[in-house]
Amino acid sequence: MAQQHNSGEYITVISISERLGISKIYLEQVFSLLKRGNLVVSIKGSQGGYQLSRMPEQITVLDVLSTVEFSLFERANETVLEKAPDIEAALRLSAFNALDKAIREVLSATKLSDIANEVEKHKKEHAMMFYI
Repeated sequence: MAQQHNSGEYITVISISERLGISKIYLEQVFSLLKRGNLVVSIKGSQGGYQLSRMPEQITVLDVLSTVEFSLFERANETVLEKAPDIEAALRLSAFNALDKAIREVLSATKLSDIANEVEKHKKEHAMMFYI
Protein backbone atom coordinates (compact mmCIF):
# COMPACT_ATOMS: atom_id res chain seq x y z
CA MET A 1 0.00 0.00 0.00
CA ALA A 2 2.86 2.36 0.78
CA GLN A 3 4.38 1.69 -2.63
CA GLN A 4 1.12 2.48 -4.43
CA HIS A 5 0.04 5.39 -2.26
CA ASN A 6 0.92 8.10 -4.79
CA SER A 7 -1.13 6.41 -7.51
CA GLY A 8 -4.35 7.05 -5.59
CA GLU A 9 -5.50 3.51 -6.33
CA TYR A 10 -7.43 1.50 -3.80
CA ILE A 11 -6.15 -2.01 -3.10
CA THR A 12 -8.53 -4.88 -2.47
CA VAL A 13 -8.17 -7.41 0.31
CA ILE A 14 -8.50 -10.15 -2.30
CA SER A 15 -5.52 -8.86 -4.28
CA ILE A 16 -3.37 -8.72 -1.14
CA SER A 17 -4.58 -12.17 -0.09
CA GLU A 18 -3.67 -13.67 -3.45
CA ARG A 19 -0.33 -11.89 -3.71
CA LEU A 20 0.86 -12.80 -0.22
CA GLY A 21 -0.97 -16.08 0.30
CA ILE A 22 -2.70 -14.83 3.44
CA SER A 23 -6.27 -15.69 4.41
CA LYS A 24 -8.82 -13.17 3.13
CA ILE A 25 -10.80 -13.49 6.37
CA TYR A 26 -7.70 -12.72 8.45
CA LEU A 27 -6.84 -9.72 6.27
CA GLU A 28 -10.40 -8.38 6.60
CA GLN A 29 -9.97 -8.45 10.38
CA VAL A 30 -6.60 -6.69 10.12
CA PHE A 31 -7.95 -4.00 7.78
CA SER A 32 -10.92 -3.46 10.06
CA LEU A 33 -8.48 -2.67 12.88
CA LEU A 34 -6.37 -0.45 10.61
CA LYS A 35 -9.48 1.46 9.57
CA ARG A 36 -10.61 1.84 13.17
CA GLY A 37 -7.11 3.13 13.97
CA ASN A 38 -7.39 5.70 11.15
CA LEU A 39 -4.40 4.25 9.29
CA VAL A 40 -6.39 3.32 6.18
CA VAL A 41 -9.51 4.55 4.44
CA SER A 42 -11.84 2.43 2.37
CA ILE A 43 -14.32 2.64 -0.46
CA LYS A 44 -16.99 0.01 -1.01
CA GLY A 45 -18.10 -1.30 -4.36
CA SER A 46 -16.56 -2.77 -7.48
CA GLN A 47 -13.79 -0.14 -7.61
CA GLY A 48 -13.40 -0.20 -3.84
CA GLY A 49 -10.62 -1.22 -1.57
CA TYR A 50 -8.22 0.35 0.90
CA GLN A 51 -5.48 2.94 0.84
CA LEU A 52 -3.36 4.62 3.48
CA SER A 53 -5.04 7.54 5.21
CA ARG A 54 -1.78 9.53 5.27
CA MET A 55 1.48 9.64 3.40
CA PRO A 56 3.71 6.59 4.06
CA GLU A 57 6.29 8.98 5.57
CA GLN A 58 3.74 9.86 8.26
CA ILE A 59 2.92 6.32 9.42
CA THR A 60 5.36 4.38 11.56
CA VAL A 61 5.69 0.67 12.10
CA LEU A 62 4.85 1.38 15.74
CA ASP A 63 1.55 2.95 14.61
CA VAL A 64 0.67 -0.18 12.64
CA LEU A 65 1.71 -2.70 15.29
CA SER A 66 0.03 -0.75 18.10
CA THR A 67 -3.19 -0.72 16.08
CA VAL A 68 -3.20 -4.32 14.91
CA GLU A 69 -1.48 -6.05 17.84
CA PHE A 70 -2.48 -3.76 20.69
CA SER A 71 -1.55 -6.32 23.36
CA LEU A 72 2.00 -6.50 21.98
CA PHE A 73 3.10 -3.50 24.02
CA GLU A 74 1.18 -4.21 27.21
CA ARG A 75 3.21 -4.81 30.30
CA ALA A 76 3.34 -8.50 31.09
CA ASN A 77 2.50 -9.77 34.52
CA GLU A 78 5.50 -9.95 36.74
CA THR A 79 7.46 -13.13 36.26
CA VAL A 80 8.76 -13.84 39.74
CA LEU A 81 7.41 -10.94 41.80
CA GLU A 82 5.73 -12.98 44.54
CA LYS A 83 8.69 -15.27 45.20
CA ALA A 84 11.61 -12.97 44.36
CA PRO A 85 10.69 -9.28 44.19
CA ASP A 86 14.34 -8.20 44.12
CA ILE A 87 15.01 -10.29 41.02
CA GLU A 88 11.89 -8.93 39.37
CA ALA A 89 12.92 -5.33 40.07
CA ALA A 90 16.46 -5.98 38.84
CA LEU A 91 15.21 -7.57 35.61
CA ARG A 92 12.89 -4.65 34.96
CA LEU A 93 15.49 -1.99 35.67
CA SER A 94 18.48 -3.63 33.99
CA ALA A 95 16.90 -5.29 30.98
CA PHE A 96 13.19 -5.08 30.29
CA ASN A 97 12.73 -1.30 30.52
CA ALA A 98 15.75 -0.65 28.27
CA LEU A 99 14.60 -3.30 25.80
CA ASP A 100 11.09 -1.85 25.68
CA LYS A 101 12.49 1.64 25.10
CA ALA A 102 14.84 0.46 22.33
CA ILE A 103 12.09 -1.44 20.53
CA ARG A 104 9.76 1.55 20.65
CA GLU A 105 12.50 3.87 19.37
CA VAL A 106 13.29 1.63 16.39
CA LEU A 107 9.64 1.03 15.51
CA SER A 108 8.72 4.71 15.81
CA ALA A 109 11.72 5.73 13.67
CA THR A 110 10.81 3.26 10.91
CA LYS A 111 8.24 4.68 8.51
CA LEU A 112 6.18 2.75 5.97
CA SER A 113 8.06 4.69 3.31
CA ASP A 114 11.34 3.23 4.64
CA ILE A 115 9.97 -0.27 4.21
CA ALA A 116 8.64 0.51 0.73
CA ASN A 117 12.07 1.87 -0.25
CA GLU A 118 13.78 -1.27 1.05
CA VAL A 119 11.38 -3.45 -0.94
CA GLU A 120 12.23 -1.56 -4.13
CA LYS A 121 15.94 -1.77 -3.36
CA HIS A 122 15.68 -5.51 -2.80
CA LYS A 123 13.71 -5.96 -6.04
CA LYS A 124 16.42 -4.14 -8.01
CA GLU A 125 19.23 -6.11 -6.37
CA HIS A 126 17.41 -9.38 -6.99
CA ALA A 127 16.75 -8.47 -10.62
CA MET A 128 20.43 -7.67 -11.15
CA MET A 129 21.53 -10.94 -9.60
CA PHE A 130 19.07 -12.86 -11.73
CA TYR A 131 20.50 -11.53 -14.98
CA ILE A 132 24.19 -11.80 -14.12
